[in-house]
Amino acid sequence: MRMVLSLHKIRDGKIQKFIMKKLFLLFIYLGCYIGYSQKTIELYPTGQILFAKTDTEIPQLTVFEPKEKKSDVVVIVCSGGSYGGRANDVEGLPACKMLNDNGITAFLLDYRVPNSSKMENKKFVPLTDVQKAIQYVRAHAEDYDVNPDKLGIMGFSAGGHLVTTAGTHFDTTKLPGAQKTNLRPDFVVAVYPVVSFSDELTHRDSRNNLIGPEIADEDIILFSNEKQVTDNTPAMYLVSAIDDDVVKVENSLQLEAALREHEIPVEIYLYAKGGHGFGVNNKTAQKQWTKPCIKWILDEKWNK
Repeated sequence: MRMVLSLHKIRDGKIQKFIMKKLFLLFIYLGCYIGYSQKTIELYPTGQILFAKTDTEIPQLTVFEPKEKKSDVVVIVCSGGSYGGRANDVEGLPACKMLNDNGITAFLLDYRVPNSSKMENKKFVPLTDVQKAIQYVRAHAEDYDVNPDKLGIMGFSAGGHLVTTAGTHFDTTKLPGAQKTNLRPDFVVAVYPVVSFSDELTHRDSRNNLIGPEIADEDIILFSNEKQVTDNTPAMYLVSAIDDDVVKVENSLQLEAALREHEIPVEIYLYAKGGHGFGVNNKTAQKQWTKPCIKWILDEKWNK
């Protein structure tokens, strides 16, 4: 967990009290994960990170194995952050714990944030990293006692855009030797996802960070995933709140319509309230999206 102590906010000699409070919260947070087996893997262990032209982030996978495995399904999780960061603390880590609590092995992906000063072809970098993660998990499925043909991906907000991109662009890859690997996820879970890059629907920070600042019309279409659905697109489970004023609910609704048009299995869980960024716990609701989603995953309704 990354924690920044903003000392400029501390006044009246209360530094020690402030730090102790932060450390207390940190220990409570980390304590939630005691007992869960964790291991971190560099996606490009040889040091040849694709598209890197200077010092850059090192994309990593962290595996979270459940205390009691109930399924051979495996899920790769991608946090949101407008393609300008990764909200692992409020999305990725709680999602991995939720999956573990239900007996499912999870991998948290620290994909690279697009940055044209550090990488070439930045618009394809997050997709390449998630495809590399899919490649790794399938190649090492036996090591983690999971089924390579039961691999799903889960993403939040801009991470939702990333996983729906992976679900609609699996035939597009820059990975060397990828022709020998199945890069199609078996199912996709997208929570309050950015889906469209159209002017009417997009979340502009996410769009600008991925394909901006100079935005070509062909890139808007390419990365508007509701326009990229085919008969071979994997099943999806979508979650949104109608009152989301950051990423319009129409992103999910238009993707749902496109999936139904192609007769792709899709479920959508809509909240009346909740806004954006509620992660695995919408505090405005009595019932959470996680329970029916887990049932959908474990019952393999995505495989019907």
